[in-house]
Amino acid sequence: MRPRTLDEVVGQDEILAPGKPLRETIERDLLQSIILWGPPGTGKTTLARIIADMTQAQFVPFSAVLAGIKEIKEVMAAAQLRRRSSRRRTIVFVDEIHRFNKAQQDAFLPRVESGDIVLIGATTENPSFEVNAALLSRSKVFVLQPLDAAGIETILRRALTDRDRGLGAMEITVTDEARAAIARFANGDARAALNLLEFAATAAPINPETMVRELDLPQLEQSIQRRALLYDKTGEEHYNLISALHKSMRNSDPDAAVYWIARMLEAGEDPLYIARRMIRFASEDIGNADPQALVVAVAAKDAAHFIGMPEGNNALAQAAIYLATAPKSNAVYMAYNDAAADAHREAAEPVPLHLRNAPTKLMKDLNYGKDYQYAHDEQDAIADMGCLPPSLADRKYYKPTERGFEKEIKRRLEGWDTIKKNRKKGE
Repeated sequence: MRPRTLDEVVGQDEILAPGKPLRETIERDLLQSIILWGPPGTGKTTLARIIADMTQAQFVPFSAVLAGIKEIKEVMAAAQLRRRSSRRRTIVFVDEIHRFNKAQQDAFLPRVESGDIVLIGATTENPSFEVNAALLSRSKVFVLQPLDAAGIETILRRALTDRDRGLGAMEITVTDEARAAIARFANGDARAALNLLEFAATAAPINPETMVRELDLPQLEQSIQRRALLYDKTGEEHYNLISALHKSMRNSDPDAAVYWIARMLEAGEDPLYIARRMIRFASEDIGNADPQALVVAVAAKDAAHFIGMPEGNNALAQAAIYLATAPKSNAVYMAYNDAAADAHREAAEPVPLHLRNAPTKLMKDLNYGKDYQYAHDEQDAIADMGCLPPSLADRKYYKPTERGFEKEIKRRLEGWDTIKKNRKKGE
């Protein structure tokens, strides 16, 4: 059922609709090097095959899984000779180009630069991370989107009626509910949808009265096993999902937070990675607005580590919901960043003498610890003593908010400032 023409391609109208630049260059056989980036089953290889049928150039398909540097160099040499002798272009299609290492990708560069080849790379990974920067700068990236449910259903209908390439000769009827369920299950992947349809159709029972196979929703559910969720634990989707969790908790949305946690855990993410990110969140986005948040996050990490998966998923979900519903403050995060900036920017002043310990006589003779004021000996347990280097004496790094427990911390700090000011007035 793979489309044979651009008009048969379902979806991807943003790049392949009539009048779009990519379609125009394909139809006019003026294609330049491109990278096709999209999830599985969205038409990357299909588009390359259509280009192969439409172009007058020599089309050479490559699989990054099977090819090595020797094969690349042989194809590059042949492309150079072909262009010198007949002026004919060579289009090199590299499926799963992200599987090539940087040295292998570098082998394409001279021939792309000289115009001997037009490179078409297909990848499910973010080209920014996986494709050589020099190669990427010489190519146009086109993003292929997952197909929506309506697009998947269009493909399924074609497969059910096409007698030559599809299942039309099987004489099978599929209920609307079953077809819609396949489209949902496919998760935007046309190949997965067709594979499931074929498997379920061949297993569907034959109605003895009509002698026609019938596939309904209950029968389909027997064919469907646990869906493999689209996820790459080291690539862009990994960072997209953890970002979604972090930002959902920051926006105090517990429903979204528990959903993104479930997405990651059900796809096989390391639970301790999620726990580490929530511990960071507890300090970065909640801080002292709810000091208990850090305790909960650490406890969730310990619980997930202690009992393992899948039982540990509830502890992580509990922590995510707690963090999402806690009062928010980034005052601790901002305080550290500002202090770190001063630590790098300002001269590294020595620790004031009154803050130094003096365990030896020499240190005492050098005035280590002189004029130190022991806070517990002072009224209200606070001394009129600066603890920052002189050049930073008036710096205020920590600025508590009015949210949660920080409101109480702010009240205390303001009270201590008042006490110090009153003492100075009394002097």
